[in-house]
Amino acid sequence: MYLDFFGLSKQPFNITPDPQFLFLSETHRKALDCLEFGVIQRRGFVLLTGDVGTGKTTLCRELLNRLQSDTLTALILNPRLSESQLLRAILHEFGVVEAKGDRLALTEQLNTLLLQSAGEGRNVVLIIDEAQHLSLNLLEEIRLLSNLETDDRKLMQIVLAGQPELLRKIADPGLRQLRQRITVRYHLSPLSKTELSAYVNHRLTIAGGEGTPRFERSAITTIHERSGGVPRLVNALTDMSLLSAFAREQTSVDEEHVQAAAEELRESLV
Repeated sequence: MYLDFFGLSKQPFNITPDPQFLFLSETHRKALDCLEFGVIQRRGFVLLTGDVGTGKTTLCRELLNRLQSDTLTALILNPRLSESQLLRAILHEFGVVEAKGDRLALTEQLNTLLLQSAGEGRNVVLIIDEAQHLSLNLLEEIRLLSNLETDDRKLMQIVLAGQPELLRKIADPGLRQLRQRITVRYHLSPLSKTELSAYVNHRLTIAGGEGTPRFERSAITTIHERSGGVPRLVNALTDMSLLSAFAREQTSVDEEHVQAAAEELRESLV
């Protein structure tokens, strides 16, 4: 609605993950480094946690983009599955379209695939997003999958990404063996005010902005206060702030625009 008015070529603050708009704050860069290290060094289990909207899914997708083409990858976005359904979903992501049979048969198919990949010198990476939704039984099943190995290497690297509730689940006494296998872990923090300012300017530049629209310092401060620095909330608030400025035919976004936007989004910002 406001693109022509501000001279933008695309929406700068969509809430859906878009690698074109990727902005790596210090905490996001460190998180991505940890993910790459754990996967490339074949550390087995890697854990990424962070509050809702802090960018976990975006980082997982960026990790997949950075892995070499000879790496076999699977990304599970909806882990609310039974054990057999999860195995089928994993096999399907790895390219096995006709995955059939019970849990034992599916595990054998996966093991065969992993051994074949190891023989070809390929690394295999499984990423499970929203892993806080995994049941304790499924978390134990995933640990058992990590037992698929040769004498000298893990056959599959597993990344678990989820909200802080995942940490509480993993703390369950019955998952002690899983906890011991997580050798690399990182918790994402929200953006600082300085990072938020750079984040907003970065996305505006990618969207074609050349100095317009401009977010005043007071606007950035208010956005940070109302969003807590969480990127998803920042996107929603800045988008609505631009709409507020557009409605008043103003090319500079100030605190008043942000407060008006926050009022419109008050239920989302709680």
